Amino acid sequence: MSNDQPPGTPPPDDDPFRKRPDGPTPPPDGSGAGGPPPGGGSPYGSGGGSPYEPPPGGSPYDTPGGGAGAPGGPYGGGQQPPYGQGPYGGQDPLAGMPPLAPFGKRLVARIVDILIIAVPLALISLLLGGWDWTTDGGDDWDEITDQVNTGRQWLFTLISLVAYIGYDTLMTKKDGRTVGKRLMKLRVAMLNDGRTPDTSASLMRAVVLWVPALVCCYCVWWLVILITVVADRPYKQGLHDKAGKTVVVSAP
Repeated sequence: MSNDQPPGTPPPDDDPFRKRPDGPTPPPDGSGAGGPPPGGGSPYGSGGGSPYEPPPGGSPYDTPGGGAGAPGGPYGGGQQPPYGQGPYGGQDPLAGMPPLAPFGKRLVARIVDILIIAVPLALISLLLGGWDWTTDGGDDWDEITDQVNTGRQWLFTLISLVAYIGYDTLMTKKDGRTVGKRLMKLRVAMLNDGRTPDTSASLMRAVVLWVPALVCCYCVWWLVILITVVADRPYKQGLHDKAGKTVVVSAP
């Protein structure tokens, strides 16, 4: 008897010569993997477009806040600065950002702000008795050290801390500008998106700047701040800027 199948009869399932697809067996109605999905849409979802096309209205990264129609960024223009993408994203980390504040202008602005607080504090110090520079023939340095360790001097230090930290925090939180920065046309802004620093960022920035300078390190701390501003790349951040995640830029 011949083993040939009658004409029109499909081969049996165990036929070793039958070509089978790698994927699952298509359903008998012909709507298998080779056919288009119902409605002509993408196999990855409805809508008809490629699954890799951006959503309508542009990429959410085109404008600050995400999505189409979002308002322009605080630095001007509609494109969000690529902060955070930085040198690791293959883009210029300063793209979309106004010019960084020149060191000279930052220094002048800081001197102006120091004088604004220092002059009233000097008057308060006089009211508290000031410094006694007279000596009784003893060691001058010991005399000065004794005065520093008095309760009166610690009170003056506390008043100074409140004055400098409060001034910097309130002015920076208001619009990113102290009096000195306004005169020099500078502004403090958040590094990631350019907005005005909030209370926590402004306070952190002021604390790191003023507490070491007024309590323990004095001139040494100011030297550290100056070196970090000059040497930091690419954003010219001092240690106080890094603590508050801020940057100082030129502003109209």
